[in-house]
Amino acid sequence: AVPGPLFTFAAYLGTVISGWQGGLLATVAIFLPAFLLILGALPFWDALRRNPKIKGALMGVNAAVVGILISAFYHPIWTSAILAPIDFAFAALLFSMLVYWKLPPWVIVVLGVAGGSLLALL
Repeated sequence: AVPGPLFTFAAYLGTVISGWQGGLLATVAIFLPAFLLILGALPFWDALRRNPKIKGALMGVNAAVVGILISAFYHPIWTSAILAPIDFAFAALLFSMLVYWKLPPWVIVVLGVAGGSLLALL
């Protein structure tokens, strides 16, 4: 459902078939249509953005992306990581540290690894 793995897999297949040159060609080929679409729409972007139908379509695309990301977060991440109430409390604490206390993400990752290791020992 998420295009990221598709792009990575295309580059992998290109590399397997024709070495690093094939990987480079496959990567360029899979990203090229999006870049061309952006370059083609950029001169008309202000007019497109004001069009109510296009605006509605963009809102729908944004909503679909948010839904896919929430779905990908819930299964398999949430269902495999939050198994007990203590897991939920730990995840909520880490989220609070990130959002409310504004700690750097690397600190949250280090604390998450340390805390997760300690929770595994319980």
